[in-house]
Amino acid sequence: MTTAWTRAHAAAIAPESCPSVPKIGNAPRPVGGEDRYYWDMWPVQNRDGTIARLGPREMWMALSAPDRGDPEARHFEADIRWLVREQEGWVDNGAVLPRFSVPYEREWAGSALFDEGRLTLFFTGAGIVGRSRGYQQRLFEASAPVSGDGTIGEWSAPRPSIETLTPEYCAADEHHGEPGRIKAFRDPAFFRDPMDGAEYLVFTASLAATGSDYNGAVGLARRDGSGWSLLPPLVHADGVNNELERAHVVFRNGMYYLFWVTQTSTFAPDANAGPTGLYGMASHSLSGPWAPLNGSGLVLANPADDPRRAYSWFVSAEGIAASFVDDPGAHGFVGAPAPLLQLAFDSETVSLAGEVQAR
Repeated sequence: MTTAWTRAHAAAIAPESCPSVPKIGNAPRPVGGEDRYYWDMWPVQNRDGTIARLGPREMWMALSAPDRGDPEARHFEADIRWLVREQEGWVDNGAVLPRFSVPYEREWAGSALFDEGRLTLFFTGAGIVGRSRGYQQRLFEASAPVSGDGTIGEWSAPRPSIETLTPEYCAADEHHGEPGRIKAFRDPAFFRDPMDGAEYLVFTASLAATGSDYNGAVGLARRDGSGWSLLPPLVHADGVNNELERAHVVFRNGMYYLFWVTQTSTFAPDANAGPTGLYGMASHSLSGPWAPLNGSGLVLANPADDPRRAYSWFVSAEGIAASFVDDPGAHGFVGAPAPLLQLAFDSETVSLAGEVQAR
């Protein structure tokens, strides 16, 4: 069953009654990466969605690119970097994947699973090698063994997670476009359903059967042997919003929570445009039906007087939300990890509990 995030839901968005992203003070870039941009973070997770430790370390990943003074250009040079979370802050431990011969040009966001001594990275392969600056998107995965002390062994070559689309999904095969207007098939997020042990990839998608240019959706694929089989989307925002980005599912207190992020600029012109923020729905079953969190779907928003404070929230099973510092105060793109936030869950209500204190 696919649930619609409707115009009525969007009309119910009330930013003044929603928690605002706290003001961000000094947010340095990771040690060793002062000359790089960082965005779209996610932790290495256990099968239950909690944050994993590789040996003694809490390991995260983020998209990164050299700081060349042009923040928009970062999307065309992105690769996935290791970030170590330490008491003093973040440390860049270099590129996650070695250089392989691959059909894509660059790496976009995904998720990482640590299970039984093996690390699996699910990510987006963007563009086409040999034809630069394209917006084509496919889902890929690669894995590596991890020793007891957290040392990561040799990575397998990245392989496509999904080879063929079903009629529900629009291919993200455009070469030309602009952020916020392109179609999506990206951001794979691993989820294991604790009710039956089935494994899924939740991802950002675009609905195929539509008459609207604003046809964002949350896609779903189920583990089928060594591969994945596409299922109908969990949620769509047809006629409401073009992009439900960084979609992922968290299981907590017997309920399923589906989160995504979106921006004011990607709402349809004739729909009520909500603030840039974290949105979501809740359900008693992964198959739905899904009910908008807090009545409208809005969970956490950038304030009206600082609409680009942060972006791209990713929520762990502990309720820890990570994001990056975007353009606070309209003083220029920062591109650094934002302070981690703790969310509180109460049935179909999710609220901000505060900032996560340094360990």
